[in-house]
Amino acid sequence: MSAHIMVFDSGIGGTTVLEHIQKQLPYARISYFMDNAFLPYGKLNQQKIIERLRGLLHFIEVNSLNVDVLVIACNTASTSALSAIRSLTHIPIVGVVPAIKPAASITNSHHIGLLATPATISSPYTQQLIEDHASSITVSLYSSVALVAIAEYAYLNGVVDTDKLNAELRELSINQSIDVLVLGCTHFPILASAIHAFYQGSIKLLDSGAAIAKRVETVLIEKNYSLNSKVTFDHKKKPLHYYATASIVIDEQPVELVTLTDPIQNEKS
Repeated sequence: MSAHIMVFDSGIGGTTVLEHIQKQLPYARISYFMDNAFLPYGKLNQQKIIERLRGLLHFIEVNSLNVDVLVIACNTASTSALSAIRSLTHIPIVGVVPAIKPAASITNSHHIGLLATPATISSPYTQQLIEDHASSITVSLYSSVALVAIAEYAYLNGVVDTDKLNAELRELSINQSIDVLVLGCTHFPILASAIHAFYQGSIKLLDSGAAIAKRVETVLIEKNYSLNSKVTFDHKKKPLHYYATASIVIDEQPVELVTLTDPIQNEKS
């Protein structure tokens, strides 16, 4: 029996992490869950994000989904709620955090940028990452919610709205001395080619997708899974099962519409 990996995000941004996982673990069973009813998470406070993730754990349990690894493929959720959620489940959880450490190790200008949602930028976890791994260089922080919507549109329609993208990048006004820009939201790699073009290749873009896939593999090895055994698997780079909390159509793939219910919130009401 193959391992069951569930990848979670507020929208389709986590598919950028999903692609890396599918390359690393082509015979795994994968589900993709998007809480798009509450997209974007970058506008939510920490307590609301914790409530939504508690609801996710409840959904997994009551539906007996037997998830072996849960990937929180959302920088905002990971930086604000990962420790709280890990304490509520026996399921190993792999989070996604901004690639500050590798960015700091490869910069030549000693000036890197972090482009993320407002919640990730203001997270104490993010500040700690910078203190731990980039204290000797300059780190400039840039936040955008608009880029999340632009990425969603690009994924679902197959085309980037370059007018909106370029206008947002001009508004952000990334410092010209930055030579490495960390894409601290899993939506943003969808726009990587267009962002690269805007800066005419002068900035190296970095995300954590490949590192997360390797971490998932390590967790499954620790759970004694035989990762090379061939099982029935659709080798197209698409998850076996989509879940969503709001109506959405993705490449004509069936999407199961579900409701997340936080049992603790229900007890309070």
